[in-house]
Amino acid sequence: MSEIRLQKYIAEAGIASRRKAEELILQGKVQINGKVVTELGIKVNPDKDEVICNGNKIGKQEKKVYILLNKPIGYVTTTRDQFQRDTVLDLVKVKERILPVGRLDMYTSGALILTNDGEFIYRVTHPKYEIEKTYQVTVKGIVTEEEIEQLKQGVRIENYISGKAKVKILKTDKEKDLSRIEITIHEGKNREVRKMCQAIGRKVLALHRSKIENISVKNLKIGEWRYLTDKEVSKLLSD
Repeated sequence: MSEIRLQKYIAEAGIASRRKAEELILQGKVQINGKVVTELGIKVNPDKDEVICNGNKIGKQEKKVYILLNKPIGYVTTTRDQFQRDTVLDLVKVKERILPVGRLDMYTSGALILTNDGEFIYRVTHPKYEIEKTYQVTVKGIVTEEEIEQLKQGVRIENYISGKAKVKILKTDKEKDLSRIEITIHEGKNREVRKMCQAIGRKVLALHRSKIENISVKNLKIGEWRYLTDKEVSKLLSD
């Protein structure tokens, strides 16, 4: 096997995303043949070099797996939780060591991909690739067209303005005093959709991610998962 960049090798081994691998290198948590390295330009030969990351030797790379989960409310999107809460890995039992691709907060349900392919994680989560995530949001009150236009153009959230979004009203219920809207974004900052709705004065009552690009969870019951098809994986990597 030819030489590859160290951070790419760590990512492809499913240890961490490429960005996280770069952080680990800079923090001095990676060794090559017993020597600590802290530079990002270093390359390794997987057939000859011994690489240790966070005290663990990186062995033979596992078969790449890509899983779509329809996440229920009440599960945290992490591999391990310090408060002993249920994690998404309690729902997906496979032999490979998988990581969530991005995050859904504990009170958000819907589409979540898990994989052991760090390069894939980087591709799907980095804003420059503009992978669309679509959410169905139930909010308090009757949303106006003016508010929809504000969300489309971007609203101020803390120290930034949200990017342009695709937004439409799915349903309004005057009797129950609520609205359901669909928001499609590609940034995916922390709790961004909730904060966007708060910025127009609307309280989020329920939040569900229905799609990642065109990959939908509509045929998966809450808590169920399936493997992505080769076509779906290729589409995400080519967008």
